[in-house]
Amino acid sequence: MLKPSILIVEDEIVVAMELEEKLSRMGYRVRGTVASGEAALDFVETDPPDVVLMDIRLEGDMDGIQAARVILEHHNIPVIYLTAHADERTLERAKLTEPFGYLVKPFSETGLRTTIEVAVYKHGETNR
Repeated sequence: MLKPSILIVEDEIVVAMELEEKLSRMGYRVRGTVASGEAALDFVETDPPDVVLMDIRLEGDMDGIQAARVILEHHNIPVIYLTAHADERTLERAKLTEPFGYLVKPFSETGLRTTIEVAVYKHGETNR
């Protein structure tokens, strides 16, 4: 079975490169890496991935939660948050977007893989 394609939305270049390397090693197809919410929206308009891995604090005027809301509502693409921020306010804002996962950095490869797989399965089941 073909592994899902993934868009990485991460403004820290080193973190984005490490994440891309991990995902590729696990057999996922990294469709691209962008550093802002605005760039993520442009990307999904032209080349929609199967899953978006979204940091919450990003470059630009739009944070990851705002971008995720648009992606989920208008493109029906599952979003998984990858963030260093697990404070109550951020978590409450993020929950309102009904993400398909929320991983706190640093995370394990096993945690990343299982979260992606569950998100893809759950998204497929809700769209039957």
